[in-house]
Amino acid sequence: MIPTVAPAPADADQAGSTTAAGAPVPRAGRAALTRLSRHRLLGSPGAVAGLVWLAALVIASLTAPLWLPFKTEDQDFTAVLSGPTAAHWLGTDELGRDILSRIFAAAAGTLGTSMITVIVGVGLGTILAMLAAGAGERTETAISRVTEIMMSLPGTVIILAVIGAVGTNIPLVMAILGILMSAGIYRVILGQAKSLQSQLYVDAAKVDGLGPLGISVRHVLPGLANTVVVQAALIFAVGMLIQAGLAFIGFGPPIPQPSWGGMIQGASQHVYDAPWMMVPTGAVLALTVLSANAIGNALGKAPNAAAPHLPSAAARRQRAKAVAAIAAAARDAKETGDAGTDAGAKGTLSVRNLSVGVDNAGTGTGVQLVTGVSFDVEPGTVLGLVGESGCGKTMTALSLLGLLPSGVSATGGQILWNGRNLAATPDKDMQSVRGREIALISQEPMRALDPMFTVGYQLTATIRRLRGMGRSEARAEAHALLEKVGIVDAARILKTYPHQISGGMAQRVAIALALSGRPKLLVADEPTTALDVTVQAEILSLLRALVKDTGMSVVMVTHDLGVVADICDQVAVMYAGQVVENGRTAAILDNPRHPYTLALLAADPHANHADSMPERLATISGQVPQPKDWPAGCRFAARCQFAGSACLEPVPLLPSGTGDGLIRCVKADQLAIEGMDWLATDVPAGRLLPVSPVSSATPEPAPEQDSIVEKDLA
Repeated sequence: MIPTVAPAPADADQAGSTTAAGAPVPRAGRAALTRLSRHRLLGSPGAVAGLVWLAALVIASLTAPLWLPFKTEDQDFTAVLSGPTAAHWLGTDELGRDILSRIFAAAAGTLGTSMITVIVGVGLGTILAMLAAGAGERTETAISRVTEIMMSLPGTVIILAVIGAVGTNIPLVMAILGILMSAGIYRVILGQAKSLQSQLYVDAAKVDGLGPLGISVRHVLPGLANTVVVQAALIFAVGMLIQAGLAFIGFGPPIPQPSWGGMIQGASQHVYDAPWMMVPTGAVLALTVLSANAIGNALGKAPNAAAPHLPSAAARRQRAKAVAAIAAAARDAKETGDAGTDAGAKGTLSVRNLSVGVDNAGTGTGVQLVTGVSFDVEPGTVLGLVGESGCGKTMTALSLLGLLPSGVSATGGQILWNGRNLAATPDKDMQSVRGREIALISQEPMRALDPMFTVGYQLTATIRRLRGMGRSEARAEAHALLEKVGIVDAARILKTYPHQISGGMAQRVAIALALSGRPKLLVADEPTTALDVTVQAEILSLLRALVKDTGMSVVMVTHDLGVVADICDQVAVMYAGQVVENGRTAAILDNPRHPYTLALLAADPHANHADSMPERLATISGQVPQPKDWPAGCRFAARCQFAGSACLEPVPLLPSGTGDGLIRCVKADQLAIEGMDWLATDVPAGRLLPVSPVSSATPEPAPEQDSIVEKDLA
């Protein structure tokens, strides 16, 4: 008798997770260390060096009485204006005083008074900017006029006047300097604060009854953090320089109290007979300013700036290494006579065992995002890549053009196109492929259109670059392209900016832009997702007509099985970075073999006829696992209603028992024989039976009344 099992629970731990779960404290500790190591401040070598320097300077200054070899006023008349010696590591000044002792003794006072300027200037400027942005036009006008008057005042004259009135009270002078500088900071922050006040989440907070103060503190101030940090670092450095300048002209701390500016002033009088005196203090001041700027630059980066669209030099070098490794592997496979290296017919895209992974700090051993993906796209056909979010569809599509994000690269396999392996093609050589042979249509048309230029300018410039036409010829071709994509008033659209046209019209323009180089393959990354149903139907009809008229092929990334049924000739169903089923669209939609495909169709209301529409659509419990959590066996087993012990082993992509497709499921044939469907309701948790790798184990039978069980077809 075949034993019965129920689906594995969606949140079931993968093999080996029990041991890890039993030690949550070490895992939590490692996670905390990982988050700390990835902090923006610690991710920049310059910021780390600056932080270490400032910390060492402050600690050394505060503890100076405990370790300094000489007091700041001690004089050694036997070593006047001497250079570095064993007794005086940084030399002495004109009175024989130790320069090292005086530098570190003055550090705390210099840094502390500079922070006064930062606190007053940045704090006041930020408060005024948030108040002006949230209190209305009248308040903004009044504050702006006051700050404009402050900016027009001669700051140097005011500071000298204050010094003449109250003496060299450095903390007071630096506070007044902060007030004067707050006007400029206010002008910098005001525009960003007004932009944040106009965001939709601020309107939602107002609807929820949050007052102006709460909105400013909770929603506006966090958005200003990067700008505030950068301005604080700048003002800190400026404060130190101005303080040193005042001491240089004699308005620093009273003699004999040391100050960096006073020491530089004394060194300037002996620049010819003792030039070394200028080096220690000047170097310390310069390093401190550079450290503050490095910390500000690191903290001022946006959270998502760690992965820029344009790869860094290190990322380009790593990607070049990955490309070279793939090329070497392809040459080795060709020498051994591997049939998988055949480039196929001209105009046919053949993807063989493609793998895409994250580069882990330049080691090439990061997490794999796509593994073993294979499919073919014949000329004049449309292939649909289908699956939930996080299944690797977009990564697979972007790898065809070599447009993977920074830190991600193809780590294995082949992308064969017109006799060349694109996975092993350097980025410089890919420039001759992008746009001319393979083009991209993104989900959001505004990613392809620059709002600063008209549609006509962008189309004309692209055509001239890709085809080498003259200006008038390119203009005529741009007009023809817009008409080709179904735009009636092409002459008017050429003169408009992208923000002046609707979403559907912008998507048509983006398609025309993709067609500028007459490509033979279009990669469409969910081109209709952001459009309404009517416009979506028009775009699909347009793509279908383009395929028919030009004979080009299309790789369509989509979540919508209706789009697949409408336009695709073939479909590759992806799950957790793998192709789990591949074949003709009609065959897969009419007779799905993989449980995941079966579940997707059962959850699609358009796949059910009105007369047979169930009371409740089927669901897939759980979610797509993260790449780092992929199991060694079937990656869909934890969510599958038909999972059994055989699913714990790796599952290859094999020819289907019926038709010419491929399938990654050890139970596909048995499921077809049994004629089982995906359940429209979840199995009750009380009736779940564990999936055991020991096939001889016989679970206890479930109660007969209202029981829902599935067969273990291992």
